[in-house]
Order: sequence, then C-alpha cells, then structure tokens
Amino acid sequence: MHVNPTQSQSALNRLTTYVFDWAWADAYKRNGLEYYPKLLCAVPFTPVQGTRLIAADETARRHLAATLVAFAEQADVSSLHVLFPTAEDATMLTDLGMMQREGVQFHWLNDGYRDFDDFLSTLEQKKRKNIRAERRKVRDAGVTHRRIRGEDIRDEHWRFFSRCYRQTYREHFSSPYLNLDFFRAIGEAMPENLMLVIAEYEGKPIASSLVVYQRDESGGTLYGRYWGALEHVPCLHFETAYYQPLEFCIEEKLAVFEGGAQGEHKMARGFLPTVTRSAHWLAHPAFADAVAHFLQSETNQIHAYVHELNEHNPFRA
Repeated sequence: MHVNPTQSQSALNRLTTYVFDWAWADAYKRNGLEYYPKLLCAVPFTPVQGTRLIAADETARRHLAATLVAFAEQADVSSLHVLFPTAEDATMLTDLGMMQREGVQFHWLNDGYRDFDDFLSTLEQKKRKNIRAERRKVRDAGVTHRRIRGEDIRDEHWRFFSRCYRQTYREHFSSPYLNLDFFRAIGEAMPENLMLVIAEYEGKPIASSLVVYQRDESGGTLYGRYWGALEHVPCLHFETAYYQPLEFCIEEKLAVFEGGAQGEHKMARGFLPTVTRSAHWLAHPAFADAVAHFLQSETNQIHAYVHELNEHNPFRA
C-alpha cells in the first residue's frame, strides 16, 4: 500500500494501522520535512499478526525481505512500515536493519475447557463472581442471544448488523469505513469463517457482534471484530462481544480468542497480555537515530507494562 500525503488519506492510514506514528509524522512536519508518502505493508483495518513475507521457502523469504528494504531505500518515500508480522518475519526484517517496535494486545487461551463454567472455575473468585453477575443482568433484562454461522447468515441479518456497526461509529462521533456491500461480500466469499451473534429482546434484535475464525493444526483462532447495539442494556456489550464468542471457542475447541486492539478491561474476563511486533525503516538518518532511541525506551516501558499486568493475572494461583 502506497500512502499519499493528503489529509484524508493520512487520517485513514492512522485509522487502519493500529500502530500509531502520529508523533513521528508531527516531528517531521515541525522540522519542515515530509512524512508522506510512506510505504506500508499491512492488512487494512486488521490488527492481526500474520505472514507478511509470503514466499516458497526460507531462502526466497530472505530474498523477498532484502528486496523490500532495497526498494524502500531507492523509492522517494520517508519510511517503510511492516505491521503485525510473525516473530520470524520481524526477526528477518530487523536483521536487515529495520527497527522493531512492540505493542500489547489481550488474547484468551483455551486450556481445553469443557464448558464456560469450567473456564470460570479457573478464575479468581472476584472475577468469576463479576462475570456471572454481568451475564445475569443481561438474562434478567429479558435479552436472549443467537449465534448464526456464516452459511446461515441471511441478508436481513447483514442489514441489521450493518445498522449496529454504524451506530457504534455514530456514538464515537466517527465515520464507519466499511459498508453493507462489504459484509455481504465476505458473507458470500468466506461463510465458513464467520459467525454473527444477535441479541434479542421480546423477539426483536437489539444488538450484534461479528467474529471471524479460522482452523489450523493448533485448533484455530477466533478474532473479535465489530459490535454495535441499538438499545442500551447494562453489560450487553460483554455478553454479546465476549462471553458468547468465548462459549463458541470452547464448544468448537478453538485455541485462541484475539479480542482486538487495546482494552485492559479484557484481563478481568480471562484475556492475557500478548506482545505484538512491527518493523520500521526511516530514510532520514537523524530521525532514524532518534526513533531508534525512542523505541529502545518504549520497549523497556512495554516490558514493564506487561510485567505489571501479569502481576494482576485474573486466574487462580
């Protein structure tokens, strides 16, 4: 993806990456330098780790990585950024001189739980009690939930989910970047990877969440993506976007639930801090040196942050 230096595209780029470089762009501007255009290797709107160097074998991957860095050095751009690569890809890129940056997400790991109560039994008593209280509030409000697999999602479901999705952005005074046609398209192209959760009150849908999942040799991963509600019910967000997908993971024996970017509140619900990576190259020598020092300090802070979070592990000793 080649990002052009217009204001709208710059804002879109910041929105899509989840590895924020506003301070870097601002520093360039204050020093009379252009930060855009820059080169970006990422999956738009998707803070999910995956292979970024797709090649036939290890030798080809090394050549691909070297070619990518060489292309950036010869192009008229300020920088190159590779976001959410695998640890192997990140190591290969840093070996070629790119700088590595770390971040934190919160992932739930399936320890072979028999059911949701089995999972709850592993949490500290206070956390377990709070989750049960949250789920009870939703049930006592008369709200029920349906989980609809991709092949059973009809157009009426996509239309309702799209309304919920837009409502979330409206409440945050922002503009949605996906539309109904997009959801219809993925519904047709990859139904085996989709699941909709729909919350209903007195037979009327009031909220929904969309998750994407894939299976692999380790069991598979579920990715929490989007949620929205047309009516307010206490704790409805947790039930619709977390607890229902968690039950689905346990039933389907999926190994990991990646809840998306940010969110320390996820720890109280059994999600643990997980380090993510990105790789960066800056053409300007002075700025590259400054960013390298910044990243060294930031990495130390990330490690301290993860250590502190782990001291508040929600699971019983």
